[in-house]
Amino acid sequence: MKDKFYTYIQELQDTITSQLEEVDGKAKFQEDIWKRPEGGGGRTRVIENGNVFEKGGVNISGVHGELPKSMQSYFGVEDADFFACGLSLVLHPKNPMVPTVHANWRYFEMYDKQGNIVDQWFGGGQDLTPYYLFEEDAIHFHSVCKKACDAHHSEFYSKYKKRCDEYFWNAHRNEARGLGGLFFDYCKATPAMKMQDWYNFITEVGDSFIEAYVPIVTERKHIDFNPLQREWQEIRRGRYVEFNLVHDKGTLFGLRTNGRIESILMSLPPHVQWRYDHHPKEGSEEARLLEVLQHPKEWV
Repeated sequence: MKDKFYTYIQELQDTITSQLEEVDGKAKFQEDIWKRPEGGGGRTRVIENGNVFEKGGVNISGVHGELPKSMQSYFGVEDADFFACGLSLVLHPKNPMVPTVHANWRYFEMYDKQGNIVDQWFGGGQDLTPYYLFEEDAIHFHSVCKKACDAHHSEFYSKYKKRCDEYFWNAHRNEARGLGGLFFDYCKATPAMKMQDWYNFITEVGDSFIEAYVPIVTERKHIDFNPLQREWQEIRRGRYVEFNLVHDKGTLFGLRTNGRIESILMSLPPHVQWRYDHHPKEGSEEARLLEVLQHPKEWV
């Protein structure tokens, strides 16, 4: 399963980066192959200063070795080895009318000292973080997510949409990071869902990413914006950074397992602001976005 899924994310990375280069029309992804001293490595691809994307990355990795002590206590195991692979992407557009997007699809195995698999699971999801609220974009993104889920279980969309709203919640700000999407983790074999079934589900979600995001970019990338709207985008990006550094489990896992720091922090935007006690004007488009972030909606 690990070889099969790693092959899949390699192919998915190629598909996504080529599509995004076409959408941008100027910038190309810079590729960086890296090795992890403890075992494994990855292929980082970063795009910068394009027509559309100010900064973004589409990264894959497959790492293995002894599970660090901090993670052993987290999982409640002793002397375990692990293998983890996944594709992680974040895209920060220049235009405030185009939303930031994040996605991750991953697979994990844990072994005893004899090399036997003692646990395995899939995880992942995709979520949208706009700076200005276009409700039709939210409906489109969630509709594609729901379609991918419905092909495998009628309850998956509502279950994983709710988990996404709960996970990407900036508790210290009492607001969501964005408009959500899907979030699932610890997807393990059961009598109803074998590991192959989970593989089929997560790859369908991964394959749906381009359909979920690119039409939104195409629709919004040419809209004019002013310096105040750009300023608002940078303030909201600050909230994105706060979530990633304070709450995100993937970031923390990477830091605790001696992951490659450039790849882990690739998700951070290049231009960010923290304004003291900033509040948008009542009744403004900025305030309308905050209202939805503080009270997540059902989009489909």
